[in-house]
Amino acid sequence: MLLQRTPSEDMEKKNATLLTEFVLTGLTHQPEWKITLFLAFLMIYLITIMGNLGLIILIWNDPHLHIPMYLFLGSLAFVDAWISSTVTPKMLVGFLAKSQMMSLSECMVQFFSFAISVTTECFLLAAMAYDRYVAICKPLLYPVIMNHRLCVRLLVLSFVGGFLHALLHECFLFRLTFCNSNIIRHFYCDIMPLLMISCTDPFINYLMVFVFAGSIQVFTIVTILVSYTFVLFTILKKSVKGIRKAFSTCGAHLLSVSLYYGPLLFMYVLPQSPQADDQDMMESLFYMVIVPLLNPIIYSLRNKQVIDSLTKMLKRNV
Repeated sequence: MLLQRTPSEDMEKKNATLLTEFVLTGLTHQPEWKITLFLAFLMIYLITIMGNLGLIILIWNDPHLHIPMYLFLGSLAFVDAWISSTVTPKMLVGFLAKSQMMSLSECMVQFFSFAISVTTECFLLAAMAYDRYVAICKPLLYPVIMNHRLCVRLLVLSFVGGFLHALLHECFLFRLTFCNSNIIRHFYCDIMPLLMISCTDPFINYLMVFVFAGSIQVFTIVTILVSYTFVLFTILKKSVKGIRKAFSTCGAHLLSVSLYYGPLLFMYVLPQSPQADDQDMMESLFYMVIVPLLNPIIYSLRNKQVIDSLTKMLKRNV
């Protein structure tokens, strides 16, 4: 005997297949602010790209900066430009477009790119902390420990780790269906807003986010804290001049870490409430738009070698 579907089951299945486009509400729910926001974020994006690409070019052109510390810094600048370019151009189009629609495939690609870049930055910040630990705590062994091979391995592992982490969440996102609502209360396709509108039970996805994203954040934060704990004990034994030099090389990285990890911890590790949409957007805006803008400024202004290299390059071009 054949079982026949009821009309309600057919309609439910049909609706589940129809929702392949999403509406990003984001920051555009107040039309009178669209032009102002567009101009502000366009300026921020242009400065971000010029600042990070300029830092990469500066490091590339100066042989004195071809050491692990600046190779990590150049990679960080590349990832910051990547993070900003993943989200900001689409957000700028949204300010001017009449429709805020995004297809499922576009949404998945944007999230995949975002997840790779954000995770890679976590690993890079940890690698930079380890590099500073070796440089300050074991200065005589620094050329031996932080050799070219180890530096390349850490860079490759950072990007591979970011790719694998993003691939894991991307695969689990494809098990979801969307049949009740296609409104994403965010300015880009992040995993949490997608899980909130899923018709499929997202428990496994939430578990994967908590276990893997949480583990990566805990691992990288612990690496940074342990590295700088040893650095702190070491520099306290130095002279006043040595302390100033140590803080000048570590201060920028510590500031960058603080700005980057704060919002991430609140978003992906601490419990979330359904009413926290606006807060989540502000936190996302900070580490995806503001931090990539600030990083090249922070590292440039607090690094004498970068300033000297920039001065020499400007004098050659004048």
